[in-house]
Amino acid sequence: MRGTRGLSSPVPPSQPHFLRRPVSFVCILGLILLAGCGRGEPPAPTLDAPICPIQLSDMTARTGITFQHTDGSSGRYYIIEAMSAGLALFDYDGDGLIDVYFLNGAPLRGAELDRPPRNALYRNLGDWRFADVTDEAGVGDEGFGLGVTVGDFDNDGFPDLYLNNYGPNVLYRNNGDGTFTDATASAGVGNGNWVGAGAAFLDIDADGCLDLYVGNYLEFHYDGHVERMVDGLPSYPLPRDYDPVPDTLYRNNGDGTFTDISDESGIARHSGTSMGMVCADYDNDGDTDIFVLNDVLENFFFQNDGTGRFQEVAVQNGTAYNFYGEANASMGVDCADYDNDGLLDFYMTSYQGEMPVLYRNLGRGILEDATRRANAGEGMFAHVNWGTGLIDFDNDGHRDLFIANGHTEDNIELRVRGSAYRAANSLLRNRGDGTFVNISEIAGDGLRPVHASRGAAFDDLDNDGRIDAAILNSRQHPTVLRNESRGANHFLQLRLVGVQVSRDAVGSRVSVTAGDLTQTAEVHSGRSYQSHFGSRLHFGLGERNRIDRLEIRWHGGNIQVLENLPADRLHTVVEGSTP
Repeated sequence: MRGTRGLSSPVPPSQPHFLRRPVSFVCILGLILLAGCGRGEPPAPTLDAPICPIQLSDMTARTGITFQHTDGSSGRYYIIEAMSAGLALFDYDGDGLIDVYFLNGAPLRGAELDRPPRNALYRNLGDWRFADVTDEAGVGDEGFGLGVTVGDFDNDGFPDLYLNNYGPNVLYRNNGDGTFTDATASAGVGNGNWVGAGAAFLDIDADGCLDLYVGNYLEFHYDGHVERMVDGLPSYPLPRDYDPVPDTLYRNNGDGTFTDISDESGIARHSGTSMGMVCADYDNDGDTDIFVLNDVLENFFFQNDGTGRFQEVAVQNGTAYNFYGEANASMGVDCADYDNDGLLDFYMTSYQGEMPVLYRNLGRGILEDATRRANAGEGMFAHVNWGTGLIDFDNDGHRDLFIANGHTEDNIELRVRGSAYRAANSLLRNRGDGTFVNISEIAGDGLRPVHASRGAAFDDLDNDGRIDAAILNSRQHPTVLRNESRGANHFLQLRLVGVQVSRDAVGSRVSVTAGDLTQTAEVHSGRSYQSHFGSRLHFGLGERNRIDRLEIRWHGGNIQVLENLPADRLHTVVEGSTP
Protein backbone atom coordinates (compact mmCIF):
# COMPACT_ATOMS: atom_id res chain seq x y z
CA MET A 1 0.00 0.00 0.00
CA ARG A 2 1.31 3.43 -0.86
CA GLY A 3 0.86 6.55 1.23
CA THR A 4 -2.50 8.26 1.18
CA ARG A 5 -1.96 11.42 3.11
CA GLY A 6 1.06 13.61 2.23
CA LEU A 7 2.49 14.68 -1.08
CA SER A 8 6.19 14.04 -1.25
CA SER A 9 7.28 15.24 -4.67
CA PRO A 10 6.22 18.23 -6.75
CA VAL A 11 7.14 16.30 -9.90
CA PRO A 12 4.31 14.29 -11.50
CA PRO A 13 4.93 10.58 -12.12
CA SER A 14 5.38 11.22 -15.84
CA GLN A 15 8.31 13.59 -15.29
CA PRO A 16 11.91 12.27 -15.28
CA HIS A 17 14.07 12.30 -12.18
CA PHE A 18 15.97 15.57 -12.17
CA LEU A 19 19.48 15.12 -13.57
CA ARG A 20 19.24 11.34 -13.18
CA ARG A 21 18.26 11.00 -16.82
CA PRO A 22 19.42 13.05 -19.82
CA VAL A 23 17.02 15.99 -20.08
CA SER A 24 17.29 19.38 -21.72
CA PHE A 25 18.01 22.63 -19.94
CA VAL A 26 14.45 23.76 -20.69
CA CYS A 27 13.04 20.70 -18.92
CA ILE A 28 15.33 21.23 -15.95
CA LEU A 29 14.35 24.89 -15.69
CA GLY A 30 10.70 23.86 -15.82
CA LEU A 31 11.22 21.51 -12.91
CA ILE A 32 12.80 24.29 -10.88
CA LEU A 33 9.86 26.58 -11.60
CA LEU A 34 7.49 23.85 -10.44
CA ALA A 35 9.04 24.08 -7.00
CA GLY A 36 7.26 27.34 -6.28
CA CYS A 37 3.78 26.66 -7.60
CA GLY A 38 1.01 24.13 -7.99
CA ARG A 39 2.16 20.82 -6.60
CA GLY A 40 5.40 22.32 -5.27
CA GLU A 41 6.35 23.15 -1.70
CA PRO A 42 3.55 24.48 0.52
CA PRO A 43 3.79 27.96 2.02
CA ALA A 44 6.17 28.00 4.97
CA PRO A 45 4.67 28.40 8.43
CA THR A 46 6.14 31.11 10.64
CA LEU A 47 7.80 30.61 14.00
CA ASP A 48 5.71 31.32 17.05
CA ALA A 49 8.54 33.23 18.78
CA PRO A 50 10.78 36.00 17.45
CA ILE A 51 13.95 34.32 18.76
CA CYS A 52 14.89 30.95 17.34
CA PRO A 53 15.14 28.42 20.21
CA ILE A 54 17.72 26.29 18.36
CA GLN A 55 21.23 27.66 17.87
CA LEU A 56 24.03 25.65 16.24
CA SER A 57 27.54 27.12 16.20
CA ASP A 58 30.41 26.18 13.89
CA MET A 59 33.20 24.86 16.13
CA THR A 60 35.32 23.25 13.40
CA ALA A 61 38.29 25.61 13.65
CA ARG A 62 38.54 25.12 17.41
CA THR A 63 38.46 21.32 17.37
CA GLY A 64 41.92 20.72 15.94
CA ILE A 65 40.46 18.34 13.35
CA THR A 66 42.55 18.58 10.18
CA PHE A 67 40.97 15.73 8.20
CA GLN A 68 40.48 16.39 4.49
CA HIS A 69 38.23 14.21 2.37
CA THR A 70 39.02 13.11 -1.16
CA ASP A 71 36.69 11.30 -3.54
CA GLY A 72 39.55 9.93 -5.63
CA SER A 73 38.41 11.77 -8.74
CA SER A 74 40.57 12.13 -11.83
CA GLY A 75 38.19 14.05 -14.08
CA ARG A 76 36.72 10.88 -15.54
CA TYR A 77 33.46 11.08 -13.55
CA TYR A 78 33.27 7.55 -12.19
CA ILE A 79 29.85 7.08 -10.59
CA ILE A 80 31.24 6.08 -7.19
CA GLU A 81 33.13 9.37 -6.65
CA ALA A 82 30.11 11.39 -5.60
CA MET A 83 28.86 8.72 -3.17
CA SER A 84 31.71 8.99 -0.64
CA ALA A 85 31.28 9.03 2.37
CA GLY A 86 29.86 8.53 5.84
CA LEU A 87 31.25 8.93 9.37
CA ALA A 88 30.75 7.45 12.82
CA LEU A 89 30.29 8.96 16.28
CA PHE A 90 31.03 6.54 19.12
CA ASP A 91 33.01 6.25 22.35
CA TYR A 92 35.80 3.93 21.23
CA ASP A 93 37.85 4.09 24.47
CA GLY A 94 35.08 4.12 27.07
CA ASP A 95 36.02 7.44 28.64
CA GLY A 96 32.51 8.87 28.36
CA LEU A 97 33.36 11.25 25.51
CA ILE A 98 32.08 10.67 21.98
CA ASP A 99 34.85 10.30 19.40
CA VAL A 100 34.71 10.79 15.60
CA TYR A 101 35.73 8.45 12.78
CA PHE A 102 35.86 9.85 9.25
CA LEU A 103 35.84 7.76 6.09
CA ASN A 104 37.93 8.80 3.12
CA GLY A 105 38.05 7.96 -0.55
CA ALA A 106 41.02 6.54 -2.45
CA PRO A 107 42.64 7.32 -5.81
CA LEU A 108 40.58 5.97 -8.68
CA ARG A 109 42.04 5.08 -12.06
CA GLY A 110 43.75 8.13 -13.53
CA ALA A 111 44.11 10.00 -10.23
CA GLU A 112 47.55 10.95 -8.97
CA LEU A 113 48.10 11.87 -5.34
CA ASP A 114 51.37 12.47 -3.51
CA ARG A 115 50.11 10.72 -0.39
CA PRO A 116 47.41 8.05 -0.23
CA PRO A 117 44.37 9.34 1.67
CA ARG A 118 43.07 7.29 4.56
CA ASN A 119 40.38 7.21 7.20
CA ALA A 120 40.94 9.06 10.45
CA LEU A 121 39.95 8.56 14.10
CA TYR A 122 39.81 11.62 16.34
CA ARG A 123 39.71 11.14 20.10
CA ASN A 124 37.56 13.58 22.05
CA LEU A 125 39.74 15.30 24.66
CA GLY A 126 36.95 17.44 26.06
CA ASP A 127 36.39 21.18 25.77
CA TRP A 128 35.90 20.84 22.02
CA ARG A 129 39.42 19.59 21.35
CA PHE A 130 40.09 16.42 19.35
CA ALA A 131 43.36 14.55 18.74
CA ASP A 132 44.20 12.42 15.70
CA VAL A 133 44.85 8.92 17.09
CA THR A 134 44.59 7.05 13.79
CA ASP A 135 48.12 5.64 13.91
CA GLU A 136 48.09 4.51 17.52
CA ALA A 137 44.60 3.03 17.16
CA GLY A 138 45.50 1.25 13.90
CA VAL A 139 42.38 2.23 11.94
CA GLY A 140 43.84 4.20 9.03
CA ASP A 141 42.32 2.13 6.25
CA GLU A 142 43.31 3.32 2.75
CA GLY A 143 40.41 1.71 0.92
CA PHE A 144 37.71 3.69 -0.86
CA GLY A 145 35.39 4.38 2.06
CA LEU A 146 31.63 4.66 1.61
CA GLY A 147 29.74 3.32 4.60
CA VAL A 148 30.52 2.62 8.27
CA THR A 149 28.75 1.11 11.25
CA VAL A 150 29.65 0.39 14.88
CA GLY A 151 28.69 -2.54 17.07
CA ASP A 152 30.14 -4.86 19.71
CA PHE A 153 30.08 -7.99 17.56
CA ASP A 154 32.02 -10.13 20.08
CA ASN A 155 30.23 -8.88 23.22
CA ASP A 156 33.43 -7.94 25.04
CA GLY A 157 32.21 -4.48 26.01
CA PHE A 158 34.17 -2.54 23.38
CA PRO A 159 32.58 -1.16 20.19
CA ASP A 160 33.98 -2.47 16.92
CA LEU A 161 34.12 -0.80 13.48
CA TYR A 162 32.93 -2.14 10.14
CA LEU A 163 33.86 -0.30 6.93
CA ASN A 164 31.86 -0.79 3.73
CA ASN A 165 34.27 0.11 0.91
CA TYR A 166 34.54 -0.02 -2.83
CA GLY A 167 36.65 -3.13 -2.80
CA PRO A 168 37.29 -5.35 0.21
CA ASN A 169 35.56 -4.27 3.40
CA VAL A 170 37.25 -4.07 6.79
CA LEU A 171 36.22 -5.20 10.29
CA TYR A 172 38.27 -3.58 13.04
CA ARG A 173 38.02 -5.40 16.36
CA ASN A 174 38.38 -3.11 19.39
CA ASN A 175 41.06 -4.50 21.73
CA GLY A 176 39.85 -2.42 24.67
CA ASP A 177 43.19 -0.65 25.14
CA GLY A 178 42.73 2.12 22.57
CA THR A 179 43.84 -0.05 19.66
CA PHE A 180 42.06 -2.10 17.03
CA THR A 181 42.95 -5.29 15.16
CA ASP A 182 41.94 -6.03 11.58
CA ALA A 183 39.70 -9.08 12.03
CA THR A 184 38.24 -9.12 8.53
CA ALA A 185 39.82 -12.35 7.32
CA SER A 186 39.25 -14.33 10.52
CA ALA A 187 35.64 -13.13 10.75
CA GLY A 188 34.94 -13.77 7.05
CA VAL A 189 33.24 -10.44 6.25
CA GLY A 190 35.41 -8.97 3.47
CA ASN A 191 32.42 -9.08 1.08
CA GLY A 192 34.38 -9.33 -2.16
CA ASN A 193 34.88 -6.40 -4.52
CA TRP A 194 31.49 -4.68 -4.43
CA VAL A 195 30.78 -0.95 -4.32
CA GLY A 196 29.79 -0.36 -0.72
CA ALA A 197 26.89 1.62 0.73
CA GLY A 198 25.27 1.65 4.16
CA ALA A 199 25.91 -1.08 6.70
CA ALA A 200 24.31 -2.03 10.00
CA PHE A 201 24.75 -4.42 12.90
CA LEU A 202 21.51 -6.03 14.10
CA ASP A 203 20.42 -9.16 15.92
CA ILE A 204 18.23 -10.94 13.38
CA ASP A 205 17.21 -13.86 15.61
CA ALA A 206 17.53 -12.49 19.19
CA ASP A 207 20.37 -14.85 20.11
CA GLY A 208 22.39 -12.06 21.71
CA CYS A 209 24.98 -11.88 18.92
CA LEU A 210 25.07 -9.01 16.43
CA ASP A 211 24.68 -10.01 12.81
CA LEU A 212 25.75 -7.77 9.93
CA TYR A 213 23.84 -6.33 6.97
CA VAL A 214 26.05 -4.94 4.18
CA GLY A 215 24.60 -2.79 1.41
CA ASN A 216 25.99 -3.10 -2.14
CA TYR A 217 25.46 -0.18 -4.52
CA LEU A 218 25.77 -1.55 -8.07
CA GLU A 219 27.93 -3.55 -10.48
CA PHE A 220 30.85 -1.24 -11.28
CA HIS A 221 34.11 -1.97 -13.08
CA TYR A 222 36.50 0.49 -14.68
CA ASP A 223 36.14 -1.21 -18.05
CA GLY A 224 32.39 -0.70 -17.86
CA HIS A 225 32.55 3.01 -17.07
CA VAL A 226 29.83 4.95 -18.92
CA GLU A 227 30.79 8.38 -20.18
CA ARG A 228 28.04 10.97 -20.28
CA MET A 229 27.72 14.53 -21.51
CA VAL A 230 24.88 16.87 -20.50
CA ASP A 231 24.56 20.25 -22.23
CA GLY A 232 28.07 19.78 -23.60
CA LEU A 233 29.62 19.18 -20.16
CA PRO A 234 30.86 15.91 -18.63
CA SER A 235 28.44 14.36 -16.16
CA TYR A 236 28.31 11.36 -13.87
CA PRO A 237 26.66 8.22 -15.21
CA LEU A 238 23.22 7.21 -14.02
CA PRO A 239 22.61 4.35 -11.58
CA ARG A 240 20.52 2.73 -14.31
CA ASP A 241 23.62 2.57 -16.51
CA TYR A 242 24.76 -0.33 -14.32
CA ASP A 243 23.23 -3.56 -13.11
CA PRO A 244 21.69 -3.61 -9.62
CA VAL A 245 23.04 -6.17 -7.16
CA PRO A 246 21.77 -7.93 -4.04
CA ASP A 247 22.99 -6.96 -0.58
CA THR A 248 24.79 -9.28 1.83
CA LEU A 249 23.64 -10.59 5.21
CA TYR A 250 26.10 -12.24 7.60
CA ARG A 251 25.01 -14.30 10.60
CA ASN A 252 27.18 -14.04 13.70
CA ASN A 253 28.29 -17.53 14.73
CA GLY A 254 29.13 -16.40 18.26
CA ASP A 255 32.79 -17.41 18.00
CA GLY A 256 34.22 -14.37 16.22
CA THR A 257 33.21 -15.61 12.78
CA PHE A 258 30.29 -14.91 10.45
CA THR A 259 28.45 -16.94 7.82
CA ASP A 260 26.97 -15.45 4.65
CA ILE A 261 23.25 -16.28 4.80
CA SER A 262 22.10 -13.92 2.05
CA ASP A 263 20.43 -16.72 0.10
CA GLU A 264 18.70 -18.63 2.87
CA SER A 265 17.52 -15.44 4.62
CA GLY A 266 15.74 -14.19 1.48
CA ILE A 267 17.91 -11.08 1.10
CA ALA A 268 19.71 -12.24 -2.07
CA ARG A 269 16.43 -12.63 -3.98
CA HIS A 270 16.26 -8.88 -4.47
CA SER A 271 18.77 -6.81 -6.46
CA GLY A 272 18.93 -3.06 -5.87
CA THR A 273 21.15 0.00 -5.67
CA SER A 274 21.66 0.40 -1.94
CA MET A 275 22.43 3.76 -0.38
CA GLY A 276 21.46 4.53 3.23
CA MET A 277 19.68 2.10 5.54
CA VAL A 278 18.40 1.64 9.05
CA CYS A 279 17.33 -1.48 10.95
CA ALA A 280 14.36 -1.12 13.29
CA ASP A 281 11.25 -2.89 14.56
CA TYR A 282 8.75 -0.92 12.49
CA ASP A 283 5.79 -3.25 13.10
CA ASN A 284 6.21 -3.66 16.88
CA ASP A 285 6.42 -7.43 16.79
CA GLY A 286 9.66 -7.66 18.79
CA ASP A 287 12.14 -8.41 16.00
CA THR A 288 14.28 -6.16 13.83
CA ASP A 289 13.35 -5.30 10.25
CA ILE A 290 15.57 -3.68 7.59
CA PHE A 291 14.75 -0.56 5.53
CA VAL A 292 17.11 -0.19 2.56
CA LEU A 293 17.06 2.85 0.29
CA ASN A 294 17.72 2.26 -3.40
CA ASP A 295 18.98 4.90 -5.83
CA VAL A 296 16.30 5.55 -8.53
CA LEU A 297 14.79 2.12 -7.88
CA GLU A 298 12.02 1.19 -5.46
CA ASN A 299 13.15 0.89 -1.84
CA PHE A 300 13.30 -2.44 -0.01
CA PHE A 301 11.73 -3.12 3.37
CA PHE A 302 12.70 -6.54 4.67
CA GLN A 303 10.24 -7.78 7.30
CA ASN A 304 11.74 -10.23 9.79
CA ASP A 305 9.75 -13.34 10.71
CA GLY A 306 11.64 -13.54 14.01
CA THR A 307 14.03 -16.29 12.95
CA GLY A 308 16.23 -14.23 10.65
CA ARG A 309 14.31 -14.91 7.46
CA PHE A 310 12.94 -11.92 5.62
CA GLN A 311 10.12 -11.03 3.25
CA GLU A 312 10.40 -7.89 1.13
CA VAL A 313 7.23 -5.83 1.83
CA ALA A 314 8.01 -2.25 0.76
CA VAL A 315 5.12 -2.06 -1.73
CA GLN A 316 2.69 -3.48 0.81
CA ASN A 317 3.77 -1.26 3.71
CA GLY A 318 3.99 1.96 1.68
CA THR A 319 7.75 2.65 1.57
CA ALA A 320 8.77 1.45 -1.90
CA TYR A 321 7.75 4.73 -3.56
CA ASN A 322 6.68 8.24 -2.73
CA PHE A 323 3.08 9.48 -2.79
CA TYR A 324 2.99 9.61 -6.58
CA GLY A 325 4.20 6.06 -6.96
CA GLU A 326 7.67 7.19 -8.04
CA ALA A 327 10.95 5.60 -7.06
CA ASN A 328 13.09 8.40 -5.64
CA ALA A 329 16.84 8.81 -5.94
CA SER A 330 16.90 7.83 -2.27
CA MET A 331 19.95 8.81 -0.21
CA GLY A 332 19.95 8.74 3.62
CA VAL A 333 17.42 7.68 6.24
CA ASP A 334 16.80 8.05 9.95
CA CYS A 335 14.19 6.47 12.18
CA ALA A 336 12.46 7.94 15.24
CA ASP A 337 9.00 8.72 16.62
CA TYR A 338 8.57 12.30 15.41
CA ASP A 339 4.94 12.66 16.56
CA ASN A 340 5.21 10.79 19.89
CA ASP A 341 2.52 8.25 19.12
CA GLY A 342 4.67 5.28 20.13
CA LEU A 343 5.40 4.20 16.54
CA LEU A 344 8.74 4.55 14.74
CA ASP A 345 8.64 6.79 11.65
CA PHE A 346 11.23 7.10 8.85
CA TYR A 347 12.64 10.17 7.10
CA MET A 348 14.33 9.67 3.74
CA THR A 349 16.41 12.21 1.82
CA SER A 350 16.47 12.44 -1.96
CA TYR A 351 17.83 14.17 -5.07
CA GLN A 352 17.45 17.71 -6.38
CA GLY A 353 14.09 18.15 -8.09
CA GLU A 354 12.52 15.60 -5.72
CA MET A 355 11.20 15.99 -2.22
CA PRO A 356 12.45 13.96 0.74
CA VAL A 357 9.88 11.61 2.18
CA LEU A 358 8.56 11.42 5.73
CA TYR A 359 7.03 7.97 6.13
CA ARG A 360 4.62 8.21 9.06
CA ASN A 361 3.90 4.93 10.82
CA LEU A 362 0.16 4.25 11.04
CA GLY A 363 0.53 0.97 12.89
CA ARG A 364 -0.58 -2.44 11.66
CA GLY A 365 2.54 -2.56 9.48
CA ILE A 366 1.50 0.37 7.28
CA LEU A 367 3.32 3.67 6.63
CA GLU A 368 2.22 6.70 4.64
CA ASP A 369 3.99 9.56 2.88
CA ALA A 370 3.17 12.49 5.19
CA THR A 371 5.76 14.89 3.80
CA ARG A 372 3.44 17.62 2.60
CA ARG A 373 1.05 17.55 5.55
CA ALA A 374 3.99 17.69 7.97
CA ASN A 375 5.86 20.31 5.89
CA ALA A 376 8.88 18.02 6.20
CA GLY A 377 10.39 19.01 2.86
CA GLU A 378 10.40 22.80 3.06
CA GLY A 379 13.45 24.17 1.24
CA MET A 380 14.69 20.73 0.16
CA PHE A 381 13.51 20.64 -3.47
CA ALA A 382 16.41 22.76 -4.74
CA HIS A 383 19.15 20.57 -3.22
CA VAL A 384 20.55 17.07 -3.29
CA ASN A 385 19.97 15.83 0.27
CA TRP A 386 22.23 13.27 1.95
CA GLY A 387 22.75 12.63 5.66
CA THR A 388 19.86 13.26 8.01
CA GLY A 389 18.82 12.96 11.64
CA LEU A 390 15.58 13.14 13.61
CA ILE A 391 17.09 14.94 16.59
CA ASP A 392 15.57 16.95 19.45
CA PHE A 393 17.98 19.89 19.36
CA ASP A 394 16.11 22.13 21.81
CA ASN A 395 15.07 19.39 24.26
CA ASP A 396 11.40 20.28 24.00
CA GLY A 397 10.31 16.65 23.59
CA HIS A 398 9.83 16.83 19.81
CA ARG A 399 12.37 15.62 17.26
CA ASP A 400 13.63 18.10 14.68
CA LEU A 401 15.08 17.38 11.23
CA PHE A 402 18.65 18.05 10.12
CA ILE A 403 19.48 17.57 6.44
CA ALA A 404 22.95 17.68 4.85
CA ASN A 405 23.00 19.16 1.34
CA GLY A 406 25.44 19.13 -1.57
CA HIS A 407 25.25 18.28 -5.26
CA THR A 408 26.82 15.30 -7.01
CA GLU A 409 27.80 17.35 -10.08
CA ASP A 410 30.77 19.67 -9.55
CA ASN A 411 29.87 21.67 -12.68
CA ILE A 412 26.17 22.02 -11.97
CA GLU A 413 26.46 25.85 -11.76
CA LEU A 414 27.33 25.88 -15.46
CA ARG A 415 24.27 23.86 -16.37
CA VAL A 416 21.45 24.97 -14.10
CA ARG A 417 21.01 28.56 -12.97
CA GLY A 418 20.47 28.84 -9.22
CA SER A 419 21.97 25.44 -8.48
CA ALA A 420 25.33 24.82 -6.82
CA TYR A 421 27.72 21.99 -6.01
CA ARG A 422 28.17 23.36 -2.50
CA ALA A 423 25.15 24.33 -0.41
CA ALA A 424 24.28 25.19 3.16
CA ASN A 425 22.73 22.47 5.29
CA SER A 426 19.15 22.65 6.54
CA LEU A 427 17.31 22.46 9.84
CA LEU A 428 13.55 22.00 10.25
CA ARG A 429 12.13 22.50 13.71
CA ASN A 430 9.36 20.24 14.98
CA ARG A 431 6.47 22.49 16.08
CA GLY A 432 4.99 19.78 18.30
CA ASP A 433 1.75 19.56 16.31
CA GLY A 434 2.92 17.11 13.66
CA THR A 435 4.46 19.78 11.42
CA PHE A 436 7.91 21.26 10.81
CA VAL A 437 9.19 24.73 9.92
CA ASN A 438 12.48 25.55 8.20
CA ILE A 439 14.65 27.61 10.58
CA SER A 440 17.95 27.27 8.71
CA GLU A 441 18.37 31.03 8.28
CA ILE A 442 18.01 31.85 11.99
CA ALA A 443 19.47 28.80 13.76
CA GLY A 444 23.03 30.04 14.19
CA ASP A 445 26.25 30.26 12.20
CA GLY A 446 26.50 26.46 12.08
CA LEU A 447 24.03 26.49 9.19
CA ARG A 448 26.04 29.03 7.17
CA PRO A 449 29.03 26.96 5.94
CA VAL A 450 28.65 25.99 2.29
CA HIS A 451 29.99 22.56 1.36
CA ALA A 452 29.13 19.46 -0.64
CA SER A 453 28.03 17.57 2.45
CA ARG A 454 27.48 13.81 2.61
CA GLY A 455 27.30 11.89 5.89
CA ALA A 456 25.85 13.53 9.00
CA ALA A 457 25.97 12.22 12.57
CA PHE A 458 24.66 13.49 15.91
CA ASP A 459 25.54 13.06 19.59
CA ASP A 460 26.34 15.07 22.71
CA LEU A 461 30.00 15.84 22.03
CA ASP A 462 30.55 17.95 25.16
CA ASN A 463 28.20 16.15 27.56
CA ASP A 464 26.14 19.24 28.28
CA GLY A 465 22.80 17.58 27.56
CA ARG A 466 22.37 19.03 24.07
CA ILE A 467 22.89 17.08 20.86
CA ASP A 468 25.67 18.35 18.57
CA ALA A 469 26.49 17.44 14.96
CA ALA A 470 29.38 16.38 12.73
CA ILE A 471 29.17 16.42 8.95
CA LEU A 472 31.54 14.90 6.40
CA ASN A 473 32.00 17.17 3.38
CA SER A 474 33.13 15.81 0.04
CA ARG A 475 36.57 17.08 -1.09
CA GLN A 476 36.88 19.34 1.96
CA HIS A 477 37.28 19.40 5.72
CA PRO A 478 34.35 18.28 7.89
CA THR A 479 32.01 20.54 9.86
CA VAL A 480 31.54 20.19 13.62
CA LEU A 481 28.60 22.01 15.20
CA ARG A 482 28.00 22.83 18.85
CA ASN A 483 24.43 23.00 20.08
CA GLU A 484 24.04 26.27 22.01
CA SER A 485 20.25 26.30 22.04
CA ARG A 486 18.64 28.68 24.48
CA GLY A 487 16.26 27.77 27.27
CA ALA A 488 16.26 25.58 30.35
CA ASN A 489 14.60 22.48 28.95
CA HIS A 490 15.49 19.21 30.67
CA PHE A 491 16.76 15.98 29.14
CA LEU A 492 17.47 12.31 29.75
CA GLN A 493 20.33 10.30 28.26
CA LEU A 494 20.40 6.55 28.47
CA ARG A 495 23.12 3.96 27.91
CA LEU A 496 21.90 0.38 27.82
CA VAL A 497 24.19 -2.54 28.64
CA GLY A 498 22.91 -5.96 27.67
CA VAL A 499 23.49 -9.21 29.53
CA GLN A 500 21.30 -11.74 27.76
CA VAL A 501 20.93 -9.49 24.72
CA SER A 502 23.89 -8.08 22.79
CA ARG A 503 26.24 -6.05 24.97
CA ASP A 504 25.34 -2.70 23.35
CA ALA A 505 21.61 -3.60 23.34
CA VAL A 506 21.05 -2.97 19.63
CA GLY A 507 17.36 -3.41 18.84
CA SER A 508 16.18 -2.69 22.39
CA ARG A 509 13.33 -0.20 22.73
CA VAL A 510 12.71 2.40 25.44
CA SER A 511 9.55 4.26 26.42
CA VAL A 512 9.98 7.33 28.65
CA THR A 513 7.07 9.00 30.45
CA ALA A 514 7.52 12.36 32.15
CA GLY A 515 4.26 13.95 33.17
CA ASP A 516 2.07 14.33 30.10
CA LEU A 517 4.89 13.44 27.69
CA THR A 518 5.66 9.91 26.51
CA GLN A 519 8.44 9.21 24.02
CA THR A 520 9.73 6.07 22.32
CA ALA A 521 13.20 5.33 20.96
CA GLU A 522 15.24 2.31 19.88
CA VAL A 523 18.97 1.52 19.82
CA HIS A 524 20.20 1.38 16.22
CA SER A 525 23.55 0.62 14.60
CA GLY A 526 23.99 2.27 11.21
CA ARG A 527 21.75 5.08 9.88
CA SER A 528 21.67 8.46 8.10
CA TYR A 529 23.75 8.45 4.91
CA GLN A 530 26.12 5.48 5.33
CA SER A 531 26.95 6.59 8.88
CA HIS A 532 26.55 5.64 12.54
CA PHE A 533 25.50 7.57 15.65
CA GLY A 534 23.16 7.47 18.62
CA SER A 535 24.30 4.46 20.65
CA ARG A 536 23.32 6.55 23.70
CA LEU A 537 19.62 7.38 23.58
CA HIS A 538 18.60 11.00 24.15
CA PHE A 539 15.20 12.36 25.18
CA GLY A 540 14.27 16.03 25.50
CA LEU A 541 11.81 16.62 28.34
CA GLY A 542 10.83 20.27 28.05
CA GLU A 543 9.97 21.70 31.48
CA ARG A 544 9.56 18.25 33.06
CA ASN A 545 12.39 17.57 35.53
CA ARG A 546 11.71 13.94 36.48
CA ILE A 547 11.02 10.70 34.67
CA ASP A 548 7.92 9.02 36.07
CA ARG A 549 8.36 5.74 34.23
CA LEU A 550 11.07 4.27 32.03
CA GLU A 551 10.23 1.00 30.31
CA ILE A 552 12.92 -0.96 28.48
CA ARG A 553 11.96 -3.75 26.12
CA TRP A 554 15.26 -5.53 25.78
CA HIS A 555 15.68 -7.03 22.34
CA GLY A 556 14.12 -10.45 22.52
CA GLY A 557 11.24 -9.52 24.79
CA ASN A 558 12.30 -9.05 28.43
CA ILE A 559 10.68 -5.96 30.00
CA GLN A 560 12.37 -3.85 32.66
CA VAL A 561 10.65 -0.89 34.35
CA LEU A 562 12.31 1.90 36.33
CA GLU A 563 10.42 4.71 38.05
CA ASN A 564 10.99 8.16 39.50
CA LEU A 565 14.37 8.91 37.90
CA PRO A 566 16.04 12.34 37.98
CA ALA A 567 16.47 14.22 34.71
CA ASP A 568 19.48 16.07 33.30
CA ARG A 569 21.93 13.19 33.46
CA LEU A 570 23.16 10.09 31.69
CA HIS A 571 21.76 6.91 33.21
CA THR A 572 23.49 3.61 32.54
CA VAL A 573 21.13 0.66 32.85
CA VAL A 574 22.46 -2.88 32.92
CA GLU A 575 19.92 -5.49 31.85
CA GLY A 576 18.16 -6.81 34.94
CA SER A 577 19.64 -4.28 37.40
CA THR A 578 18.91 -0.71 38.58
CA PRO A 579 20.97 2.33 37.51
